[in-house]
Amino acid sequence: MNEALLQKRGLTFVIPAYNEERSIARTVEAAREAASDLIELDEIDAFEIVIVDDASTDRTAEVCADLAEHDPEVVVVHNETNRTLGGTLRHGFEHARGNWVLYTDADLPFDLWELRTAFRLMRTYDADVVAAFRLSRTGEGLRRLVYSHVYNTLVRLRFGLRVRDVNFAGKLMTREVLESITLRSEGSFIDAELLIRAERAGFRIVQFGVDYFPRTRGTSTLSSWGVIRTLLSELRRIGPDLDRGTP
Repeated sequence: MNEALLQKRGLTFVIPAYNEERSIARTVEAAREAASDLIELDEIDAFEIVIVDDASTDRTAEVCADLAEHDPEVVVVHNETNRTLGGTLRHGFEHARGNWVLYTDADLPFDLWELRTAFRLMRTYDADVVAAFRLSRTGEGLRRLVYSHVYNTLVRLRFGLRVRDVNFAGKLMTREVLESITLRSEGSFIDAELLIRAERAGFRIVQFGVDYFPRTRGTSTLSSWGVIRTLLSELRRIGPDLDRGTP
C-alpha cells in the first residue's frame, strides 16, 4: 500500500466489528467495490479498509485475519478488551491513513455506492463532514424509533447541533477534522461528540438522506439499557467540555 498516495487522495473505511463473523467478508467486498468505483470516477486514488475487532467472542478475528492475509488493502486491529463503539472507533481513527475517512458499521446500514453522492456533496458544498441520515426508520422497531427521536431532540436542544440522525453510522470526513479534535467517548456518545466538536472547531457539516437497511445478521446492542446508561453518563461527563467550544 502506497502510504503517500493514501495520505494525499486516499479513502480509509473504518469499520468496528463485534461478533461479525457472518457479515464482515461481505462488508469488505462491498467497500472494495465502492472504492474501485470512486477510483474510476477520479474521486480517490487509493483506499484501505481498517477493521477494528472489539474483542469478539466468535470467529470474527479469524475471518478478519484471513481477509488481511489475502487483501493488502485490509488492515485489522484488535481491542484486547471490549471497548464498545467509542473506544473502538477511536482506535480505528488512530490507524486511518487516508485523506478522507468513512465510518460505517459492519452490517452495511446503507448502500456504499452512496459514497458517490457523499463525495460530490463534499466537493460542491466545500464540506468537511458529510453525515448521512435515514430517509425511513420504520425497519428499526418502535422502541429504537422512540429512543432515537428522544436522543436526537436532546442533543439538538442541549448543544444546538442541527443534525437529523446523530448516531447513524454513515459519516465521511476529511482527515483534518480528526487531526483537529480530541475525542473522549468510549460509548455511543462518540457520534454526537464527533459532530459537535467538528462544528465548534469551524468545520462545515452537510447532510443527505439514504435508504436504510436494518441488520439481518448478528445482534444490535444499541438499544440495550447498558448502552443507553453509558451514553447518558458520557453526555453528562463530556457535555460541559463541549459547552466550552464556540457554537
